[in-house]
Amino acid sequence: MNSDNFGTWLEINLGTLRKNYEIVSQLAGRMVMPVVKANAYGHGLEKVAACFESAGAEWLGVARIEEALLLREAGVKARILVLGYTSPLRVAHAIKANVTLTAYDPEVVEAYADQAEKLGEKLVIHAKVDTGMGRLGIHSEQADDFIALIQSRPNLILEGMFTHFACADEPDKPYTDEQLALFMGIIQKLEAAGLRPALLHASNSAGTLVYPQAGFDMTRAGIVLYGLPPSHEVPVPPGVQPALAWKTRLISIKMLPPNHGISYGFKYFTTKEERIGVIAVGYADGLRRRPGNQVLIRGKKVDIVGNVCMDQCMVQLENLPEAEIGDEVVIIGNQEGSEITATDLADDWGTINYEVICGLASRMPRYYLK
Repeated sequence: MNSDNFGTWLEINLGTLRKNYEIVSQLAGRMVMPVVKANAYGHGLEKVAACFESAGAEWLGVARIEEALLLREAGVKARILVLGYTSPLRVAHAIKANVTLTAYDPEVVEAYADQAEKLGEKLVIHAKVDTGMGRLGIHSEQADDFIALIQSRPNLILEGMFTHFACADEPDKPYTDEQLALFMGIIQKLEAAGLRPALLHASNSAGTLVYPQAGFDMTRAGIVLYGLPPSHEVPVPPGVQPALAWKTRLISIKMLPPNHGISYGFKYFTTKEERIGVIAVGYADGLRRRPGNQVLIRGKKVDIVGNVCMDQCMVQLENLPEAEIGDEVVIIGNQEGSEITATDLADDWGTINYEVICGLASRMPRYYLK
């Protein structure tokens, strides 16, 4: 890796991803589906999916058919479930690429079945049940009839059924208990009628870590596989580590006089003669345009001053006289014993670590460490 060629970049440790997968799989005690949607949570879709596949993953979860097709083009052989919406017009692509789709209401079922029938093919699907998230999924009270409808269509193969927990990452979990009870009630009715699908899954990362009773046949793990906690209340298991570092460089240093405005809108003024640096990262890369950001230079936290620009921003180097042009700057990661995590940024930005890493721009080169 020669990061000297670039102003800002990401480093993704594939060995860490493999280790995280092994730890979570052992903890789950059952099949784990790595979720690689949104460019593998910013880590890079194709490389990360191949990494999980080589670690033993039999299933991968994506949000859109386009992601699934990119994985097939990259040579990924694992089973792929599209967790979100797929247009019925893409059924032919799904069948050809051996991609499993999600069915969540009768209209979608009929449209998928009609398309498969026209093609003279069979489409594999998983049925999604809404047990309380209020998002995609057939209402739990209608699940029995919904499953029967799917199984009545000869061109559809119902392989699985799943739901999604809304509050599994919160400290008090009565709502998750309610969702789990609803899902288990549906399963019992289907078993009694001989209609139980082969694969049942419900748990996300938080559910995988704190709800072993909701494991069923498979769990869907996302954020935890990338080494980040689902929430402050649900930490990662021992040994799980962040796999991503976000770095840039110090590209300019200058002394500015007192009362000198910095960046667009002059939200910061020097109070005396100050040593100001410029780093090669901006909001187009995913750095939030807000006050209070910090980065690491030579193992010390320094403040970003003034508004973050599209491609650059300025840092206060008053307490770091040894800083030099060309120094490595860490936005997420470790440096000389100090660390800034994606969760730290999320706390500062008033959001969640998911949004931080999913917002990392595709224009930044991603380097993969073994």
